[in-house]
Amino acid sequence: MILKYLTKNFYINFTIILLIFFADRISKIYVVNLASKNYTSELFSSKFLNINLIWNEGIAFGLLSFDQSDLYNILTSIIALIIVIVFFMIIKNNNIKRYPLLMIFGGAIGNLYDRVFFKAVPDFIDFHVGEFHWFIFNVADIFISIGVIFMILLELIGSNKDNEKI
Repeated sequence: MILKYLTKNFYINFTIILLIFFADRISKIYVVNLASKNYTSELFSSKFLNINLIWNEGIAFGLLSFDQSDLYNILTSIIALIIVIVFFMIIKNNNIKRYPLLMIFGGAIGNLYDRVFFKAVPDFIDFHVGEFHWFIFNVADIFISIGVIFMILLELIGSNKDNEKI
């Protein structure tokens, strides 16, 4: 039964997930180590980009951050459940939608790893224009966001094709 899933597509999908996970892990390890060596969280500043390490205990972009460990554990469990749902969506999709789901899954696994082992996710990429700063994020968040944008675009394209058939 399990051999049925060990196809060429499985290895491609698994490789995509691993590449995203390791790109995220390497970037976080590098930034955290650099911050500890420099004894500061502000690592780089320019006109549009800062590298500034913060530890995010909430969900995406620091939303729902709080100190209570029970609520944190519930939130982490909900995130893990959503990751399992995305995993089953990947298994069920054999079309182009699989690739954005793989991006979402790989990034989510990277952030879940940090939530479980460090009780917070290191975010460090800070884009800004003048005094307007976007939320600080990391490499996993980039892949999750791109995956979600592609899923939305695929749904819009798919619904337009359905509307043309009517």
